[in-house]
Amino acid sequence: MVSHPNLETLSIAHIDCDAFFAAVEKRDNPELKDKPVIVGGGKRGVVATCCYIARLHGVRSAMPMFKALKACPEAIVVKPRRETYSEASKQIQEKFRTLTPTVQMLSVDEGFLDLAGTTRLSGAFPAMSLSKLAREIEAEVGITISIGLSENKFLAKTASELDKPRGFALLSKSEAPAFLADKPVGFLHGVGKQLAKKLERDGFRYVGDLQSSEARDLIRHYGETGLWLHQRSQGIDNRPVRTDTIRKSVSAERTFETDIRDYETLEDRLWQVCEESAIRAKRHNVEGSTITLKLKTKDFRTLTRSATLSTATNLANALFKVTKPMLAREAQGERAYRLIGIGLSHLQEARFDNRDLVDPGVEKRAKAERASDAARSRFGLSSVVTGRSIKLAAEKARKS
Repeated sequence: MVSHPNLETLSIAHIDCDAFFAAVEKRDNPELKDKPVIVGGGKRGVVATCCYIARLHGVRSAMPMFKALKACPEAIVVKPRRETYSEASKQIQEKFRTLTPTVQMLSVDEGFLDLAGTTRLSGAFPAMSLSKLAREIEAEVGITISIGLSENKFLAKTASELDKPRGFALLSKSEAPAFLADKPVGFLHGVGKQLAKKLERDGFRYVGDLQSSEARDLIRHYGETGLWLHQRSQGIDNRPVRTDTIRKSVSAERTFETDIRDYETLEDRLWQVCEESAIRAKRHNVEGSTITLKLKTKDFRTLTRSATLSTATNLANALFKVTKPMLAREAQGERAYRLIGIGLSHLQEARFDNRDLVDPGVEKRAKAERASDAARSRFGLSSVVTGRSIKLAAEKARKS
């Protein structure tokens, strides 16, 4: 039973399937029901997800498999079945859209629903409709879901994590400040480990510490991140539920007219694709946490090297800083390359680059890049160019 003073009016829901991949595996193989299950690759792979029994032993998503098996030796490891998970996801999304067309999927097993105005059509207020939906998904798809219900996306997401698995929690804007006040700053969805450490060093240990600070002081100290912190600490989130899907990745690549083995030349080309990828990410209003360097040798062999950041970014300087050491390792010796590319994945809606807060130098470069973006937007792409871009243009002119 769920009760709340605003039970009949809250309409923004966040729904998260409970240990989705593992739940599907247990659904299809009842012998796994009461056993710790890990879905993932071999011993050198990572955990894609795990059931709640395995989590009791300390296993977590993205954990190296050897660490997961050390924490839970009795776990049963199952290789991912992407097509099966995709089919279950489609069934769940169809169920979502029986309640409202305003559905924003964040991944195969998680999404936001805006149920405002659906009471008259469905004959039940959103909380009732969602309760029925949870029962139907469990009966027809064979997995459980957890639901958070509020007036905005941030609080709905926060609520959905309060009562997992098979949970249903409600959190209104009016009660949010008091509810959040005694939580550590890392409790706020979107505050990663690095940002949390920075805030704690600055004296903001609890969300209540942020609440007691003036918005202008937070903005002065943290820039645009300060405004975001002020709003989230108060439970404020004005983002709408978007029906257009967020892209899975953005990328840019260049094929060279002649193979290149010189490191300095490759580094210049690297900057070029970093800048192009950043421009595309900003154009689509996304930022990503996984950066991939792609190289293709003269004999068409493709090499990829990736790194996952603690916080997402869409800044060219950040992409370049991460991938430059990767390129340096690969551009040694006599190997020549015919193509270089940069990909940005694990995307989310763009907000800010948390790493600006850790390194003041990064913050200055970020501000300069955003100023350049604003100038290009107003006066054209050629209005602001970097030294590397000028160098590449000069080389192209000489060759022509």
